[in-house]
Amino acid sequence: MRFTKAHAYGNDFLYVQQRDVEGRPLDRLARELCNRHTGIGADGLIVYEATGAGATMSLFNADGSRSEVSGNGVRGLGALLLRDEGRANVELTIQTEAGPKRLTRTGQSGSRQTFRAQMGIPRDVRQVPITAANETFQIVAMDFGNPQAVVLGVLPDRERFERLGAALERHEMFPERTNVEFAEVESREAVRILIWERGVGPTQSSGTGSCASLIAASAFGGTARDAQVTAPGGTQRVEWRDDSVYLTGWAEVLFDGTWLKSD
Repeated sequence: MRFTKAHAYGNDFLYVQQRDVEGRPLDRLARELCNRHTGIGADGLIVYEATGAGATMSLFNADGSRSEVSGNGVRGLGALLLRDEGRANVELTIQTEAGPKRLTRTGQSGSRQTFRAQMGIPRDVRQVPITAANETFQIVAMDFGNPQAVVLGVLPDRERFERLGAALERHEMFPERTNVEFAEVESREAVRILIWERGVGPTQSSGTGSCASLIAASAFGGTARDAQVTAPGGTQRVEWRDDSVYLTGWAEVLFDGTWLKSD
């Protein structure tokens, strides 16, 4: 089975074409391929099929669970589809379980392709109290095509990050589990985050998590609606506009390979 590995800011994915995995249990395949010790290693598996306008995709987290969308995963797929395309300002539409995501490639430097992605509008943005891991605090919860929970404030140390991230992911408030971001407002134009991704754990970056963090920081933390969001893997621009939230950053294809392990 052939695959491609790509990443955006260290948030890495494996891409396989739909026709190559027909009849395979994709949850098990995701766990095998994404395992960093016995597999190839990645945060998620994306099964895709190219279309005239772009592609359709399905996303499986490293633990085999389904996810509706990934901003970084969508851009990685865009980089895969356009790696042999030299034109500027190429547009793609990626159909996800959270709806269509429209990408415009705005630049290219070496293997890194920069995209501005139209990610959609958040729903049900609210600040609510919650008790998790024997602490009571506020979170900003929302539906951004996938569930998001953002904790505004000073970034936690490693022990608290892992303890609260794991507890919030599986909190009873979120029957489908949730992505978790810890977001510290540094200025009106800058937010710094740590990410605990549903079905994965700590990740270097998250596209939807960066968007959710900016939304939370703007709605409840005094940040502008257009700001730089910095995760451990790097900085992306997020714009919360009336028609959509826009995410700008790069992605790159790392390598192609063949998975030889038998079922």
